[in-house]
Amino acid sequence: MSMRTKQISRHRRIAKAVTGAVMLTLGVGFLPAAAQQTPFAAAITVNNQAVTYYEIEQRRRFMELLNAPGNLDELARDVLVDERLQLEAGRRAGLDASPEEIEAGMVEFAARANLEPEQFIQAITNEGVDVETFRDFVSAGVIWRDVLRSRFGARAQVTEEEIDRALTLSASEGGARILLAELIIPVTPENNDEVRQRIQGLSDSLDGDIGAFSAAARRLSAAQTARTGGSLGWRPLSALPPQLRSILLTLNPGDVTEPVPLGPAIAIFQLRGFEETGFVTPVVTAVEYATIVIPGVQSGTARARARALSDELDTCDDLYGVRPDGFTRDTLLIEDVPADISVELARLDENEISIGLTRQNGDVLMMLMLCGRSTELPEGGREEVRQALFAQRLESYASGYLAELRADAIITETE
Repeated sequence: MSMRTKQISRHRRIAKAVTGAVMLTLGVGFLPAAAQQTPFAAAITVNNQAVTYYEIEQRRRFMELLNAPGNLDELARDVLVDERLQLEAGRRAGLDASPEEIEAGMVEFAARANLEPEQFIQAITNEGVDVETFRDFVSAGVIWRDVLRSRFGARAQVTEEEIDRALTLSASEGGARILLAELIIPVTPENNDEVRQRIQGLSDSLDGDIGAFSAAARRLSAAQTARTGGSLGWRPLSALPPQLRSILLTLNPGDVTEPVPLGPAIAIFQLRGFEETGFVTPVVTAVEYATIVIPGVQSGTARARARALSDELDTCDDLYGVRPDGFTRDTLLIEDVPADISVELARLDENEISIGLTRQNGDVLMMLMLCGRSTELPEGGREEVRQALFAQRLESYASGYLAELRADAIITETE
């Protein structure tokens, strides 16, 4: 596969988002051998409109380049049937796609693969996909978008209160988030060279192997996540330390970082997944957290005391009554938080507690409680959230309307 096609593949999530609203299950069969001899014969008719074997094969190839999931033969048929119904709905509404709109749609789609339209077209034609297949795909999408806006636009409008609510949710749940696993080994002056050499070897040998990384984390990691194979679960990308964030964004799933210093420990991280939503996530700019220092790790009493204390705390404010002189509470810019504390806080939701860090060569437990995160909305964020919510509503209307069109249509397949 060519380099340009690989670039297209890396943007398969965008391609699926474009086609996702029209991918319904039809359950039709594969191309019969006789039909392959007459590619421009009708394989399916939709309200007397033909879908040819050639179109199905072209769309299957196009979806393959976009790494669409599922049975591509059936999926190509489903999507082309849907497009016939969408185009028919457009004609009934007096809507059509102008050459300028189609051209703009092709430019936008190619840009999502970081390509100019000419580059995108060259990449797909190199793999046997005709430019008209791409043009028809974009044209159907433009017309269907206009149908939905005309039919449901008034009902899909978004209020300011709904934007506020979406932003509140996205601060903790939405936007870009990342799935990580970690392997952390404490460092002391005595074992510094040995640990660094060992963890560098682990970084090299575990790269690309999720199973092996999990097994090594269970066996070697000093973090609380060791029992789950090092998994940190999904976390907002902006909640991670900036220096770690910049490293992780260069990785593909399965890749392992070079060793990362974390104060009195050194770590490697494995990227397990990366996900984006339609919302603009407020960027985490600062964190507020409480620190409680509890001696006695070596004797085994520190963790028991920490667990007993955590049972008495529901919020950070409870510390003033439960332990008035035994904690500190700090609010720091995210880039000023010590790296190991920043990683530990990234695991937590508001008012959750961590007992995963130690100090003084492991003899003092550092109990952390996340009090809150401060966020800042990027410029133009409210309008982007409005558009994302509007698009989501249109998509929900689209599914129902398309199901109605299918139910009312006469769809036949050639034997």
